[in-house]
Amino acid sequence: MTIEDTAALEKRIGHKFSDHSLLARALTHSSLSGGDRVVRDLERLEFLGDRVLGLLTAETLWREYPHYAEGDMAPRLNALVRKETCAKAALFFGVEQYIRMSEWEAQSGGRKKKAILGDVMEALLGALYIDGGLEAARHVYDQFWTPNLEDLSKLHKDPKTALQEWSQNKKLGTPDYDVLEAEGPAHAPAFTVEVKVKGKKPSQGQGRSKREAQMEAARLFLVREGVWSDDDE
Repeated sequence: MTIEDTAALEKRIGHKFSDHSLLARALTHSSLSGGDRVVRDLERLEFLGDRVLGLLTAETLWREYPHYAEGDMAPRLNALVRKETCAKAALFFGVEQYIRMSEWEAQSGGRKKKAILGDVMEALLGALYIDGGLEAARHVYDQFWTPNLEDLSKLHKDPKTALQEWSQNKKLGTPDYDVLEAEGPAHAPAFTVEVKVKGKKPSQGQGRSKREAQMEAARLFLVREGVWSDDDE
């Protein structure tokens, strides 16, 4: 990243990093350097950011919905921390233009892939937490998640659950998931999964885990069948 890029993103998120290497690592996709240590740093920041996001969301739900039972809050928390929501946050902050990735990944639409955008947003939250503490991460959270809390939390059904309910309501049975491909190195696996529903055209999805690929396949199926719109993604 150039000095101008760094300054522009810092202004957008409202935090000036003391350690700019944290920001660089949070924006580095694994396709750029394979097994390089900087990629492992991204994965570590993503791991941390996922927990930071969970804590901020749990606290926000607890404060905003004092009459909700745990069973009411749990599915809303899942909706607010899911990869698709994090991807929306990344686009809101314009993070996609700053992601460092291989030329091949960029040409294949990597800057629009929800899995990549979601991972980077989680890594950014982790970097903010390390650099400025929970309040730095909360400042970013309050710019996107808090103002959209109600709308985002309505999308509390994950694609697999939604597809299963739709399929059973249509008396089409339970969807079947098959792994078509499993490739890539151990630190960055890639799965392709196909979902089949009786009497319907199969749908395929990709992800870094079988579950993530299943979710994507189910989501694409629901969008194609008109059950979900692009706004539900």
